[in-house]
Amino acid sequence: MCTSLTTCEWKKVFYEKMEVAKPADSWELIIDPNLKPNELAPGWKQYLEQHASGRFHCTWCWHTWQSANVVILYHMYLDRAQRAGSVRMRVFKQLCYECGTARLDESSMLEENIENLVDNLITSLREQCYDEDGGQYRIHVASRPDSGPHRSEFCEACQEGIVHWKPSEKLLEEEVTFSGASKSRAQEGSGYNFFSLRWCLFWASLCLLIVYLQFSFRRSTFL
Repeated sequence: MCTSLTTCEWKKVFYEKMEVAKPADSWELIIDPNLKPNELAPGWKQYLEQHASGRFHCTWCWHTWQSANVVILYHMYLDRAQRAGSVRMRVFKQLCYECGTARLDESSMLEENIENLVDNLITSLREQCYDEDGGQYRIHVASRPDSGPHRSEFCEACQEGIVHWKPSEKLLEEEVTFSGASKSRAQEGSGYNFFSLRWCLFWASLCLLIVYLQFSFRRSTFL
């Protein structure tokens, strides 16, 4: 049973993608707000998503904020004999830093973000539960504009000892690539552009000066 629209969307996307990835096996997704990192029952595997992007909405003061450091914890188990698997999932919450209320708020995510995160989950499932090459993970860079600095004192994951706000090496490599591409585009555009506003004003002034000189010359000739 879905407790929210976001939960329904998670389950919908997960079941659709698992039906394609592993059609012979039956998988279930359970939302577990009490899930603890590194506390695993025998045979269970863990995957931690550290840089998901989500939007939070304070139910007390109505303040909203965007975070690129949402943490999602998964515990996974596959019963090979029964061909049935289970994923327990916890999305860590954040406190509102505007009103200072002690109420933890849940995040909402776009469908596109959920699909990318489920792709990451399935990649981990393939590697840890099926001993397969899961493929490449989708990287979520936390240091994009509008995400702002991460405030660990308002983060539930940080309060439970999960150190996640520092980008990993892959994140830093992608950020360097992103920054390098931006600089290259800036350098390409730094050459002379004769259609820029400055040059247009220059040519307009020059034309006015020529017209003025011609008019002055003709006037002096008639005099």
